[in-house]
Amino acid sequence: MGKYFGTDGIRGRVGSELVAPDFVLKLGWAAGKILAAEGNTKVLIGKDTRISGYMLESALEAGLAAAGVDVELLGPMPTPAVAYLTRTFRASAGIVISASHNPYYDNGIKFFSDTGHKLSDQLEASIEAMIDQPMACVDSEQLGRASRITDAPGRYIEFCKSVCPGDISFTGIKMVVDCAHGATYHIAGNVFRELGAEVIEIGTKPDGLNINQDCGATNLKALSEAVVSHKAQLGVALDGDGDRIMMIDAQGRTIDGDEIVFALAREAMLAGHLDGGVVGTLMSNMGLELALKELGIPFVRAKVGDRHVMEALRENGWSIGGENSGHVINLQYHSTGDGIIAGVQMLTAMVRKNCQLRDLLEGMHKLPQQLVNVKYSGDQDPLQADNVKSAVEEVEQALAGQGRVLLRKSGTEPLIRVMVEGNNEKAVRAFAQQIASEVSAAS
Repeated sequence: MGKYFGTDGIRGRVGSELVAPDFVLKLGWAAGKILAAEGNTKVLIGKDTRISGYMLESALEAGLAAAGVDVELLGPMPTPAVAYLTRTFRASAGIVISASHNPYYDNGIKFFSDTGHKLSDQLEASIEAMIDQPMACVDSEQLGRASRITDAPGRYIEFCKSVCPGDISFTGIKMVVDCAHGATYHIAGNVFRELGAEVIEIGTKPDGLNINQDCGATNLKALSEAVVSHKAQLGVALDGDGDRIMMIDAQGRTIDGDEIVFALAREAMLAGHLDGGVVGTLMSNMGLELALKELGIPFVRAKVGDRHVMEALRENGWSIGGENSGHVINLQYHSTGDGIIAGVQMLTAMVRKNCQLRDLLEGMHKLPQQLVNVKYSGDQDPLQADNVKSAVEEVEQALAGQGRVLLRKSGTEPLIRVMVEGNNEKAVRAFAQQIASEVSAAS
């Protein structure tokens, strides 16, 4: 991570040093100066539905204009939509104002390059260096102009639909879509509906404060209940900016990112167009690794974060990867993770095989896994504490090679994530709490 940029752009509590109007103004100017120096003078800006998005959008727009860069505003749009539209409009960069799955009081800024990929470390470093320089406005005749792209939602809906082959229809499928009161509220339901599904929508009434609140990919209770009560075949949950997906089967059971990655990889293999292997992360369930091995599909683990999954995919020349939290990437269709597109692919596989959602997971059995998040102040490093190291060693000895322990710091929140995986669910829960207690004591 750099001075300002974290693992997924710049993120924090609104009003904090990095998510305040003055800093975002300077950030827009710095990014504009770097892009303008390369002869690039058009940037797209999209946002999710947080109330702070209006304020930060205005600050970014002013900073970019002061650097001589034109701005085209997309309004509320999913993160992957901004990546796609940046390419199609031949813009030099796309900027998303979002804190993804975080609560409304957080927000952030992330960038896409002209190819629809996240910015390189080198370009982020150049922007950081420029932020620390005195800000100056270009002459009036060189100021950037601002305009609005009014048909952005329709363009993106058509792009998502294009992933579904022309001979496939979702007619006869009844589904529930939870948009987390976020950026997909006016898009996701329309994609599945226009492909033929009967769609029941929840989480589509954003008020600026309810994004991700007891809904979406981070809280599946409402979706599970809706699927069962409406007697739907499945549910799709997206997070606030639409780059994560979780699913619910007809019985109300969760299907997570690991299982979606497995299903898509196996379908691609059977169709003869799987490019190499699959990339997971350190948090990916061991059941995914074992199931892919049984199919003869190579599997590698990257560090946690869709950015690291993407890097590993590109390094290996592979297409499919993801995280158990719901980031699912398929480079055959898009340059970044896309929850709606992953959902379309899953329904397409159901129609082709004439099966239910759960049937797509045949051959994969997840090991019990427990994740506990522990808040820490940042003044201490609990991972280096002797009591924490001793607890981890004790649990690893008890697992005797039949499981895993992983401790890591979140890249977006002041949390230590404690993960334990093994064959015995009761023991796994107890081990995770044992280590979490020691982490808390050291924080």
